[in-house]
Amino acid sequence: MLVRMVLVVAGLLAAVLVGREAPNFLVVEGMLGIGIIAAVALALALLQKR
Repeated sequence: MLVRMVLVVAGLLAAVLVGREAPNFLVVEGMLGIGIIAAVALALALLQKR
């Protein structure tokens, strides 16, 4: 369920950057999904450090 939520957000952001009909839409969506996961992991690590 968590992965699905991340991909929904990544899909929305990817749709802003490229059209859904673009051949590389899935690649952009995946890259944004990985970026979102990395940003959340970084935020959690920095919050725990305090």
